[in-house]
Formats: sequence, structure tokens, C-alpha cells
Amino acid sequence: MRPPKVFRNRPHQYDISMIGYLKGTIVSLQRSSSPRSFITLDVNDIGYDIQVPTRLLQQFPGIGETIKVFTHLQVREDQWTLFGFVSTAERDLFCQLISVSGIGPQLGLALLDTFSLQDLIQAIVSSNAKLLAKTPGVGAKTAERISLELRTKLAEWRDQAGLTSAPLPGPAAEIQSEVEMTLLALGYSTREVMDALNAVGQNTALSKTANVDDWIREAIAWLSQDV
Repeated sequence: MRPPKVFRNRPHQYDISMIGYLKGTIVSLQRSSSPRSFITLDVNDIGYDIQVPTRLLQQFPGIGETIKVFTHLQVREDQWTLFGFVSTAERDLFCQLISVSGIGPQLGLALLDTFSLQDLIQAIVSSNAKLLAKTPGVGAKTAERISLELRTKLAEWRDQAGLTSAPLPGPAAEIQSEVEMTLLALGYSTREVMDALNAVGQNTALSKTANVDDWIREAIAWLSQDV
């Protein structure tokens, strides 16, 4: 999408919210190995190319199906880019992420591609910069900046949005970071670690405040069975 010439003398890049969502028929789904994939949506005979986190692509129905995609529009001097999400919460979190200095849309997509909505919010709110830094392209300093700038905002937003109606099944915040980093050091991926901790929390009688070693042992046992 190219903007009218009227935008030529405006700032190089800015974000606007003139398109809250698009509802139409999926024409194509283009999966990529990078954090971003693409869908083309036919809305009243106009095809919109929309970038989406690759992880979320599986949540979209197939070609020919009708769907509502919640969108964020970024305007640059020479290009308009639409980013799409399956829920307003994911779209709003994306907007929060790219409001951080040094975090562009591609890093925002990478974070949403690496973590689920709840896991990403929890990592930021708990200041788990080491876990955030496991996202491709996000270094230690960038992860710390994300947490520093967003942890208070996201804690309030999470409560207002009703995203904490049920407690997370993993370990308590004060021990979660140590458990996660130990498992990551053993070679497990971020996704495997988060899935294991959620599963252990849901399927065992292990206390959220149990010993770190107990959580690590149970998580490894679950991951070994899941191979």
C-alpha cells in the first residue's frame, strides 16, 4: 500500500489507528520461517496484505473462510503496512511493545511469535529480561528496556483487560526466572520451557512456591515424556 503524496513532507514514520479491524475472506496464507507471515484478505473486492506473527497463523481459518482481523496501521513516507492479530489484546500488546524506544514492528512480531500472550506479559511484568532476550533479535539491553518501560503499564492493563481472571499455573514469580533459565541452559527452547511449566502446574500437585529443584525435575520429566 502506498500513501497519497500528501504524506511526503510528514515524519518518516508514524503509527495511526484509522483501521481497527478488517472483516473479509482469506485469499492466501503465506507462512514464513521468520517471525512474520502474511495473509491476504479480500474486503469488498479489495485485497489487503497483512503481516501477522507466524505463531498466530495456525489460529486463522483456511483459504475461502471469512474472518475478522484486528489491525494496526503503520505509515512511512513511502509505504503503509498493516499488521494483523486474532484478538484486540494481541493487537494492543503489539502497540505497547512498539512504543518502546528501539522496538520496531519486526521485533514486536518476534516477541509475539516467541511467546503466548500471557507468557509474554508475565515475562515483562516480572522483569524477566533473560527470558525476553531469548527472542531472536532482542538483546539483553533491549529486553531490560522493554521490562523497565512496560512492566507497570502492562500490570495495570492486564488487570483492566481481565487477563488475570485465573492464576497462571506455573511457579511463583519469585522462583520462575531461576527455573526458566536453568531449563534454557539445558538446551530447551523458550516455547518448550513455557509449555512444560504450564503443564506441570496444571497436572501435578506441586506447589507454586515449591523448591526450584522440584520444578526443574518435574519439568524435565514432562519434557522427556513429550519427546
